[in-house]
Amino acid sequence: MELVFTEESKKDLKSMPKELQPVFIKHLEKIGGNPPKKHMKYVLPYHVEKFTRQARIIYSIDHQKLFIIRCFAKHKDYEKWYESFK
Repeated sequence: MELVFTEESKKDLKSMPKELQPVFIKHLEKIGGNPPKKHMKYVLPYHVEKFTRQARIIYSIDHQKLFIIRCFAKHKDYEKWYESFK
């Protein structure tokens, strides 16, 4: 499955600690091979993947493409983004 990054997700990856970036990339490749399908609440068209206690990846799947919407290193940042949809 092809990975497609949004501008926000690129900024998120660049702003996170350097030691965490390879972990995100490795997990994104894993998702691309076998994407889990846990939908977000509030009828959002996204999926969420938790891969550490704090980190989250927001993505959508469309026609064999995995669109990376956002990447959060801290749960607090994820919650702030998520709350904006309520």
